[in-house]
Amino acid sequence: MSSQVTETAEKLVQPILEGKDLELVDIEYVKEGKNWFLRVYIDKPGGVDITECGEVSEQLSDKLDKADPIKDPYFLEVSSPGVERPLKSKEDFEKNINQNVYLKLYEQINGNKEYEGILKEFNNDMLTIEYKEKTRTKQVEIPFEKIAKARLAVVF
Repeated sequence: MSSQVTETAEKLVQPILEGKDLELVDIEYVKEGKNWFLRVYIDKPGGVDITECGEVSEQLSDKLDKADPIKDPYFLEVSSPGVERPLKSKEDFEKNINQNVYLKLYEQINGNKEYEGILKEFNNDMLTIEYKEKTRTKQVEIPFEKIAKARLAVVF
């Protein structure tokens, strides 16, 4: 059911975003405690502001009311993904070359299931990450299909 809700929400929100030059980053439909949440994360170069989130929320809410894909009560949240935005698509990786990223893998590569470092390249579905291990700088190549989760990572 969760995937049907997110697919329907994606179909409904895409035309709204295209008209505003906004990008859909992610949609999730999750239960937290007794409550259901439909969360829509949007972005654009330079980031989105609260006014844009409010406009998208209002228009999407109207479309969801008409389509009625969710039978249970839920909360709709439209927001920016934040500075540690998830990386989902190949395009996300291509756009974030030379950015600091955090990756969680389905299986170990070189003895690790997690990497944080600079995304140096993304070619032929292969990522090259430059990371630090103690005082040494190393590189690892990671196939795109081995990535369970990925996001931008803030460096302090």
